[in-house]
Amino acid sequence: MQGLWIGGRRPRSKKEVKEALARDPRSVRVEATSVHGREYDGPAADMPTGLRIAFVGPDPYRERRFYGTLSKSADGTLRVA
Repeated sequence: MQGLWIGGRRPRSKKEVKEALARDPRSVRVEATSVHGREYDGPAADMPTGLRIAFVGPDPYRERRFYGTLSKSADGTLRVA
């Protein structure tokens, strides 16, 4: 499970993540949390096409209140499920 940041702070809900992506995809940053590496880390807008990221929030280390999946389709659309 990876973490997310919106404008330098943790999101409060999955709804807030969806709204931020609709408003400005560059404001959402994906945080790699694996100690083994090999996870995407960077702006959601720059995610590779076809990538699906499982995220938890607001904080993947201390407070897990919501879960979701962030994906980027072939046409570049970012979706949260």
